[in-house]
Amino acid sequence: MQMDNQLPPKKAPDFCSFRYGLSFLLHCCNVITMAQRTCLNLTMVVMVNSTDPHGLPNTSTKKLLDNIKNPVYNWSPDIQGIILSSIFYGFVIIQVPIGYFSRIYSVKKIIGFALCLSSVISLLIPPAAGIGEAWLIACRTVQGAAQGIVGTAQFEIHVKWAPPLERGRLTSMSTSGFLLGPFIVLVVTGVICESLGWPMVFYIFGACGCALCLLWLFLFYDDPKDHPCISIREKEYITSSLVQQVSSSRQSLPIKAMLKSLPVWAISIGTFTFFWSNNIMTAYTPIFIDSMLHVNVKENGFLSSLPSLFACICGILAGHLSDFFLVRNILSVTVVRKLFTAAGLLLPAIFSVCLPYLGSSFYGIVIFLILAGATSSFSLGGVLINALDIAPRYFGFIKAYTTLIGMIGGLISSTLTGLILKQDPESAWFKTFIIMAAINVTGLIFYLIVGEAEIQDWAKEKQHTRL
Repeated sequence: MQMDNQLPPKKAPDFCSFRYGLSFLLHCCNVITMAQRTCLNLTMVVMVNSTDPHGLPNTSTKKLLDNIKNPVYNWSPDIQGIILSSIFYGFVIIQVPIGYFSRIYSVKKIIGFALCLSSVISLLIPPAAGIGEAWLIACRTVQGAAQGIVGTAQFEIHVKWAPPLERGRLTSMSTSGFLLGPFIVLVVTGVICESLGWPMVFYIFGACGCALCLLWLFLFYDDPKDHPCISIREKEYITSSLVQQVSSSRQSLPIKAMLKSLPVWAISIGTFTFFWSNNIMTAYTPIFIDSMLHVNVKENGFLSSLPSLFACICGILAGHLSDFFLVRNILSVTVVRKLFTAAGLLLPAIFSVCLPYLGSSFYGIVIFLILAGATSSFSLGGVLINALDIAPRYFGFIKAYTTLIGMIGGLISSTLTGLILKQDPESAWFKTFIIMAAINVTGLIFYLIVGEAEIQDWAKEKQHTRL
């Protein structure tokens, strides 16, 4: 038995530590999966049947659109909405099963397989679009399932690799890849579309994903105790700080207790709200900029990428700032989670509602889009990490369950926005952002009332007395 007065090993340094290197590797995986997911948001602008894209000379436009490498399709706004939201069909199907199996099987193999599958599907999207929208939707659905596996299974990694006082920094570093991915893809997609054609976008990011998959399988191990490259000091620091929660990670899931838990429902509703607004801002920013500012696809890609860049910066800042409040005992965990959730849900609602009133003001629209996108990432220090506070040993499953509910919100929001754009183009953006703001405020109120950050009774260590 371990002595109660035994001192834990001295903290391993942060700089050049393997746990931070692992978070950066996860960050890169998330960048690639998000690039594969969101590149269609911008290529959609040049894939649909426009014969005179704004800002391009007529000769260049004709050459671009007539080239067999740049096919154009006759997709209505509602079909575009279904295509954009189809990525979430796979997410919804896979969330709960992968949340359960990631506790049992090797996360290394699960993520490696899923990353490879998503990358291969990315290579198949251009020919699928040529066959028909039904095939494209099917490919996006399968790709969504693969990306759902990557996005959900990785949270089980933090159970064994993230010391309690570093959870905000490590998780925000890895999950900020979900925010940096759209920035990178939107910047380079416009350039690729103009120079090489939109199909090359999917081929390039698909190939990058395959290469990263090999790197993942070589560098990652499921448990820090098994990794041959990690230092003994860091290994002891991680395992000693997590010994109380990892020892019983294979306990049976208290499903009924989870379903009855108000803090779990608070996280679920908060995640639903975050995904609703975040998916609209991610999926429809290029279309919004195209309709309001009338710029060419290269400029559209750059402008659409700016909110994601600042969101990534604010997300990392939120992780460090939340840990700072906890380490210095300035605020309680519950107050920190609610504070960052309030900032991540309320501020984007305010800035997005202002967008339709800016008319065609170039700088006004760009600034408010950046503010709406950047402030949403404060949720990384709030509701999106809250499950690790209330039930660390069941974090992977609860994260999958709450992400499932969130993905439903993302699916509904993107589909509904497509329908609104088709039926009422004049006031479509006003309606879209008003609905988004109402859902953000409602979800935030519910979270502030019933959200908690203490380990729940049903998630604590259970003592077994059977012989």
